[in-house]
Amino acid sequence: MLIIVDAKIPSMAKEALRAMGQLLELATDGIVYPAISGHPDIFFCRVGQELVVAPNLPAHYLEILVSHGIKTICGKNLLGKQYPASAHYNAVATQEYLIHHPAITDEVIKKLFINKKTLDVKQGYTRCNLMMMGEEHALTSDAGIGRVLEQAGIKTLLVDPGVVRLPGFDNGFFGGCCGVWQDAVYVLAGRDGFAQSAETESFATSAGYRICWLTNEAPFDGGGIFFVDE
Repeated sequence: MLIIVDAKIPSMAKEALRAMGQLLELATDGIVYPAISGHPDIFFCRVGQELVVAPNLPAHYLEILVSHGIKTICGKNLLGKQYPASAHYNAVATQEYLIHHPAITDEVIKKLFINKKTLDVKQGYTRCNLMMMGEEHALTSDAGIGRVLEQAGIKTLLVDPGVVRLPGFDNGFFGGCCGVWQDAVYVLAGRDGFAQSAETESFATSAGYRICWLTNEAPFDGGGIFFVDE
């Protein structure tokens, strides 16, 4: 398994993840602004076990993905240094839903979901703010996304983003701390360093998932953790 992460995530988390698979650590320069320059959810939209890839992802990362047998689809929109050009691929795609700001979503992603349900939200950094657990449960740090999901019948836990660290900003977003693999949600945080840890564990249990805390620190927004089968 290949695990795609920001090169800047805490070393304790890297050590834990290396026990599960090979890490692909992202680091770019001059494509988007520095705080998110290594975030997987900026450069990729995951659709099942395929990745829709921003066309200006540095070529050597694409070569690594191909060498591991991971199917990639090239997106249309180049990423840019400022929002909304930095958010074309920051959508959440499940088997049933495409969740994103429709004015920002890359056209290639839209075409893949032309016959599926779309949930339109105003937050362009959707994946940064949202971690789906299956089709019926979600963790989000954006109240607007939460309202849209609840209206669609998706049970949602709202997590305070104020405690999430993102160097260069006052705070990051909770979805960017998370990744799902099988029946577990892996979180770039420590249980004791997160006030909503017990509430999050209880909610995950109700969805049939468990929480794996990867550090002993406050939550860190690394742009998500992408677990991809080779």
